[in-house]
Amino acid sequence: MLSLERQNQWREQYRRAYPDWQPATELFARLVRTHLEVDATLLDIGCGRGGLVEQLEHPVTQMLGVDPDWHSLTEHRLNMPRTVGLSDTLPFAAECFDVVFASWVLEHLERPLQTFQSIYRTLKPGGVFVFITPNAQHPLALLNNLLGRMGRLQGALVDKLYGRSHADTFPTYYRANHVHTLHELGQESGLRLKTICTIPDPSYLAFNATMFKITSWFEQKLPEHRRLHLVGVFQREDS
Repeated sequence: MLSLERQNQWREQYRRAYPDWQPATELFARLVRTHLEVDATLLDIGCGRGGLVEQLEHPVTQMLGVDPDWHSLTEHRLNMPRTVGLSDTLPFAAECFDVVFASWVLEHLERPLQTFQSIYRTLKPGGVFVFITPNAQHPLALLNNLLGRMGRLQGALVDKLYGRSHADTFPTYYRANHVHTLHELGQESGLRLKTICTIPDPSYLAFNATMFKITSWFEQKLPEHRRLHLVGVFQREDS
């Protein structure tokens, strides 16, 4: 089994080999913090049990979470306001958030345009939407998309390989996981894609040292537009 702790060890080894490299999760956190003013109101879409909100040191009263999974919400590690809801019909008033972010959510969107329109509606003018998600053009995402069509097989493999409960494995559609598609979704919803980064990461198949070397080499050979992770920022710009 490839634990998160072991993956992080491989990432640090990869960073030593490529000092300019930064894990996608670190870049994502930095972008959220960059746009987070002291008085900002923040929405975490797909908040689950916690995550980045636990690291932000932002007033809990100014952070809200939404997730379709009630069980995860009941186990959230922060005592912050949160509610059951879907991203394509966010249950919040218009223009109430300065920052909206989503960590590993876009790949699960069945109706991405409706989600982007809902985010636009709830963002204040000038507000930002920050995201991290897999790149649909990476071979690993292509494989995961294929396995996702096999239902139980995907859940069983994720459980066996990564120790993640089947209950925490959700359907993937990859309908908002291509740079070109993201630009289109932004244009159709009124959001401008102001930042987009593609980040390599060899840790997901690094089950041993040999596999780490192979995947590290492979990640370096991939064209930039096919790197594993997409991290970006949309901004609401009203004319």
